[in-house]
Amino acid sequence: MPTLYLVGTPIGNLEDITLRALRVLGEVTLIAAEDTRHARILLDRYDIATPMTSYFEGNKMQKLGTVLAALEAGDVALISEAGMPGLSDPGYELVQAALAHDHRVVPVPGPSAPIAALVVSGLPTDRFLYLGFLPRQPARRRKTLAAVAQLPWTLVFFEAPHRLTHTLSDLEAVLGGERPLAVCRELTKQFEEVWRGTVTQARAYFAAATPRGEFTLVVGGAEPEAAWDEERVQKALRERLDRGMSRSQAAREVAALCGWSRRAVYETSLQAAGGQGKENVQSG
Repeated sequence: MPTLYLVGTPIGNLEDITLRALRVLGEVTLIAAEDTRHARILLDRYDIATPMTSYFEGNKMQKLGTVLAALEAGDVALISEAGMPGLSDPGYELVQAALAHDHRVVPVPGPSAPIAALVVSGLPTDRFLYLGFLPRQPARRRKTLAAVAQLPWTLVFFEAPHRLTHTLSDLEAVLGGERPLAVCRELTKQFEEVWRGTVTQARAYFAAATPRGEFTLVVGGAEPEAAWDEERVQKALRERLDRGMSRSQAAREVAALCGWSRRAVYETSLQAAGGQGKENVQSG
C-alpha cells in the first residue's frame, strides 16, 4: 500500500539529517515541500533528484488532490521548511486525508526546534506544553498566557524577531518577571545563541539589541504554592462548616487547595472539634 512519509529535515545545519530520511527522499515518487527552493538546497547537497511539488499554508487545500493522486501511484514524502512537518507547519489536513483514503502514514523522525530548545534550556523537561506561535494581537497573546499562567509545566513556543520584545513584556506582566527563561535563537545555525536568565532580565537584554533570526522561547512553569499551615487549614474548614457544609465535603474541598491529603485535613477537622461527629472518609 502506498505510504505518506512525514520526513524530518534540518532546522539549520544540513548535516542534521538521518540516513533513513535521505533514503526515503530518494526512493519516493514525489516530495511535497513547504518551500521548494529551500528543499532544493538540501536535495542538491545529497544528490537527490526526486520530483517535488509545493505544499504550503496558502495552497495546502488546493494541493490535497494532487498529493492524494500521487499516493495512488506510489509513496510520497512530506517535508516542511525545517523540522518535522505538521508541527506548526502544513501537514495535519494531508495526514487526515491520507488516512481517510486508507494510506499508511509513517513518521521519519528528525530535528525539531521545540525539542532542541527544551533540552538545551536547562529547565525541567519531564512535563512541558508546546504552544506553537503565540497570537500576534497583544490582547489575545496576553489571554493565551493568562490561560497557562498557573500551570506547573515548562512552556515552549515560537516568536518572530519583530514581536520578541513585546512578547517578553507580556510575559513579565502576565507570568511575572522572575520566571526562568531560555531564549533560543538560530538553533544549529552559524549564529546560534541560547540566552538564559529571568523574564525581566531577558526583556532588558533584548530591548537593547535588535532581535534577528528565528526564536524559540522556553519558560519555566509556575511554582507550586507552599502547603498551608495547620491554622490556615482549620480556618478554611471552619468557614465551610459554618456555611452548613458536611465535614467530609469540607475536607475534600480544602484538601484540593491546601496541599494536604484529604484524610489529614479530615483528621485535623476532628481534632478541632474534639473528635465529635466522625464520618467515614476515604484517604486522599
